[in-house]
Amino acid sequence: MDIRAYTVDASSLWSGEATWDGPIAFIDLDAAGEVPGDLSLPPCPVIGVGDAAHALAPHLDAIIEAPVSADSILRQVLAAPRAAAVTVQLLRLLLGLTPAEGLAAESFAYGLLQGSSEHRTWMEGRDEAPARSEGRITLQRTADCLNLTLDHPESGNTFDRAMRDALYDAFNLAALDPEIRHVSLRGAGRTFSLGAELGEFGTTTDPATAHAIRCLTLPAHAAATCADKLHVHVRGGCVGAGLELAGWARRLTATRDAWFHLPELSMGILPGAGGCVSLTRRIGRQRTALMILSGKRINAQRALSWGLVDAIVDDAPSDDGGTHVS
Repeated sequence: MDIRAYTVDASSLWSGEATWDGPIAFIDLDAAGEVPGDLSLPPCPVIGVGDAAHALAPHLDAIIEAPVSADSILRQVLAAPRAAAVTVQLLRLLLGLTPAEGLAAESFAYGLLQGSSEHRTWMEGRDEAPARSEGRITLQRTADCLNLTLDHPESGNTFDRAMRDALYDAFNLAALDPEIRHVSLRGAGRTFSLGAELGEFGTTTDPATAHAIRCLTLPAHAAATCADKLHVHVRGGCVGAGLELAGWARRLTATRDAWFHLPELSMGILPGAGGCVSLTRRIGRQRTALMILSGKRINAQRALSWGLVDAIVDDAPSDDGGTHVS
C-alpha cells in the first residue's frame, strides 16, 4: 500500500473546496502552505506526516510519530474505514463536552458501530470464547483508603458483566463516601487487564438497549465522579477496557514491563468503555487517535513520554486480605 494514493494537498481543506471522499487523507506538512482560514476536515481520518510544528498540525486528527507509522494506520483504516471515520468524528467533538456528555456521545457512536457490517464480519470470524468463572474484584477499606484489585488472573482480568457491575458499585461507594479520600486500583497476577470479555460481545443485539445498559452500568460513569481520588497501578498488559478505565486516574503508574493497547478498530468498533473520553483528557485527541487507528502497542517508556502514565515504578506488593466482590 502506498500512502501517496491517499495524500491530498492541504489547500483542499479550505471550506468550499470539494470534500475528499477517500477513506483516509494524509497531509504532507513539510509541503503545506498557510493554514486555511476556514478549515473543513472531511469525514475521514486526516493524518499529518512531517513537520509537527506546522501551524496546521494541531487541527488534524493525528500526526505520525514513533512508534506509529503511516503504513500501520493505512492498513488498519482500509480494513475498517467506517469505524475509523466514526472514531475521528467522535474525537473531534469530545474536547467541547463535559465527561458525562462525552460518555453519552461515545456510547452513541459505539452503538452505531455495533450494527455495522465491519463489526458483524469480526463477530462471525472470531474464535469461540472459553467458558470461565465470573470475574470479581477484591475490596479492602483501610481508614480513608479504598483498595480495589481486579482479581481474576486466570482470564487476564478481563472485564465481564460481573466485574463491571462490581467496579461500578465500588466507584460509586468511593464517590458518595466523603471519608474515602484515596482509591487505588491494580490487577492480580502478571497483567492488569486484557480488556473486555470477548465472549460477551453480541449478547445484547439491539444497539439502543445496549446504550441504555451502558448509561446505567458502565464503570466509567462512576470512575469519572471519583477520578480525583483514583490511583491506578499497571503491570503487564493494559488493554482495551482496562486501559480505558485506567485513563480516568488522577495518578497512573506502571512497571517497566507494562504495555498498552487499543485493539477495537480491528473489531469494527471504537473504544466504548469510556476510553475515548478518558484518554483524550490524558494524552490528547491526536495521540488517542494514533493508538486507536494504528492498533499499535506502546511500552511503558513511550507511555511515560506521552503522559499516559505519570511514573514508572517498581511493582508494589499486593494487599493482603480484603473482601471479594462479584
